[in-house]
Amino acid sequence: MTPANIPFLSKEQVSAALPYGKLIAALRIAFTEDMLAPKRHAHTLSEADNSSLLLMPVWQSQGHLGVKLVTVTPQNTALPTVHAVFILFDTRTGAPLALMDGEELTLRRTAAASALAASYLSRTASQHLLLVGNGSLAPHIAVAHCHTRPITDISIWGRSTVKSEQAARLIRAHAECRDDIRIHVVDDLAAACARADIITCATTSKTPIVLGSHVKPGTHLDLVGGFKPDMREVDNALMSKASVFVDTYAGALAEAGDITQTLANGSLLHSAIRAELRELCNDHHPGRLHQEDITVFKSVGSAIEDLCAANLVLSHCTPGNAVRS
Repeated sequence: MTPANIPFLSKEQVSAALPYGKLIAALRIAFTEDMLAPKRHAHTLSEADNSSLLLMPVWQSQGHLGVKLVTVTPQNTALPTVHAVFILFDTRTGAPLALMDGEELTLRRTAAASALAASYLSRTASQHLLLVGNGSLAPHIAVAHCHTRPITDISIWGRSTVKSEQAARLIRAHAECRDDIRIHVVDDLAAACARADIITCATTSKTPIVLGSHVKPGTHLDLVGGFKPDMREVDNALMSKASVFVDTYAGALAEAGDITQTLANGSLLHSAIRAELRELCNDHHPGRLHQEDITVFKSVGSAIEDLCAANLVLSHCTPGNAVRS
């Protein structure tokens, strides 16, 4: 296959191929299969600009392999700070099959993985979802959680009320958002935490935002934003009383500040890290054990999720190239 014949699958095509119900179900299966995802490669492009290149490889012995290429350029003002593409190949022949928009793929698979984890870790009757952070992931993660729990209320807190209101409009306009869901922009984070059944944090904060003293028993916390060892979204007090779950041990124990910092200072014990997502999906751990437990799911992103989503996109857009079982 020549480069001219390799299809590029756009953001719109990726979006259409990945409705949340379908993607969550596919991820549940993917974490039981033989996908291999080495630790991602991270390269600093510029110390002055704090820019970097990430490479995330993943493959199946019988199926497809892929690599996601991500650039992070915080100095961008007119453009997004993160760009990504995903390249899919045939594992057996090595032939390239498709190039697709990696940003939409990442947003959707991240949100779906959080909702999948919540199906094991949140209380089954959870109705109130709090979004801490109002960036591009917020609308996706809100709608995804509504597929695994009977959410009736979504609260949004962020440092910019304008951005929170924009996030609220995007959630309301989403094709998969139920009409009966109530959406609120809030300014009192402590009070919002006390009311929430599920709290999802998608920020790049380096200091804790959600405090253990504000969270009621039985709450599930979904920590998505902190993907570096110097980032924190919750405090020591919360981690010290939580049952903690991770997307992958390798990623979370190396990269997640909410894990690495609390292990180092003693507020989190290794024994409190109960399982990774693969173990939940394979029924090796039941997830939530008691109604009053505070559970935490810490994700830094897994290439398994990327390949699962990319396979769905390819089969939707070019059915003849669907992954072989």
